[in-house]
Amino acid sequence: MNLPISQSLNYPITSLPPLAFDLPPELEAAEPPEARGLARHQVRLMVSHYGDDRVRHTRFERITDHLEAGDVVVINTSGTMNAAVPARRADGTELELHLSTRLPADVWSVELRRPSAHTTRPFFEGQAGEQLALPGGGLVTLLTPHNPAQRLTSSWQTVFLTNHRVRLWLAVLQLPLPLGDYLQQFGYPIRYSYVKEQWPLDYYQTVYATEPGSAEMPSAGRAFTPEIIMRLVAKGVQVLPLILHTGVASVEEHERPYEEYYRVPAETATAVNLARQSGKRIIAVGTTVIRALETVTDAHGVTHAGEGWTDLFITPQRGLYAVNGLLTGLHEPCATHLAMLEALCGRAHLHLTYQQALHHHYLWHEFGDLHLILP
Repeated sequence: MNLPISQSLNYPITSLPPLAFDLPPELEAAEPPEARGLARHQVRLMVSHYGDDRVRHTRFERITDHLEAGDVVVINTSGTMNAAVPARRADGTELELHLSTRLPADVWSVELRRPSAHTTRPFFEGQAGEQLALPGGGLVTLLTPHNPAQRLTSSWQTVFLTNHRVRLWLAVLQLPLPLGDYLQQFGYPIRYSYVKEQWPLDYYQTVYATEPGSAEMPSAGRAFTPEIIMRLVAKGVQVLPLILHTGVASVEEHERPYEEYYRVPAETATAVNLARQSGKRIIAVGTTVIRALETVTDAHGVTHAGEGWTDLFITPQRGLYAVNGLLTGLHEPCATHLAMLEALCGRAHLHLTYQQALHHHYLWHEFGDLHLILP
């Protein structure tokens, strides 16, 4: 099966990754593996080595066979929120509000979507200053487009560009309950068109989640079980935590990433530096972990503790300083995450592995199969 790849050897930071392919609908995981008769750790696992292009096909429950004593595995312990909430415009139009990222001063980045059959589509007709009603007497006020390119500031007022579709807004919430309680009562997990029915929040959580804050599940770690983590530790693999609260994806728009909150503990930074100095493998569980670690790793390869909001966009031109391995899901054609994978393993290896995934009928998206990329 052929995957057309751009002939250009370089692409600017604002363009889409060049890896394009046809993803058959039957390879989009429409439900959790548990609904397919599998335990969460029984999804398939492709293990590839970009040093010599070896590729193996196994199950995630055998991941310990491919990791070694001294390896460092970094996980994202952010928990998934019920980040979708019904919303209604003043004219009665029913929408769905997706909470993306909590920013300083209690401002949120949010997305408006329009329900359609069994899915939703981006809604681009929101207006600055508009207020939408939420369940239980809640209210959301749209302040300004989230993307600075979609607004111009002149003296005291903001003039909005009219020739851009606004997907994400900066907004403030007025809720009758604390956020967690409100979302537990009125919210539900975000899902996209390939997931045909609503699943409870438990299906969108990793077993090691400690702190709610992600709009969407950091799904690369979903297959881990406590038993697998204990087997890794017993083998001498270090499992280290950090936090990156994931915002909403842009499945339809393929925009570059927006700001996301991260926190890298000092203990994790120290262990990563010691592993690097010892020549050990540093394996991120998910692109969210790479984004957090790369944000706090300098050009000399030294990782620092830190927290804040990152809008880092990783491309092959930028390169990677923090990690040399990655456990990840399979990403849709032209997704910006593919640029990050290319920065790790190179275009030829990425092309090879995605050919393999298509040929062996791996499943895509958050409920799908996994890919372990190693040196």
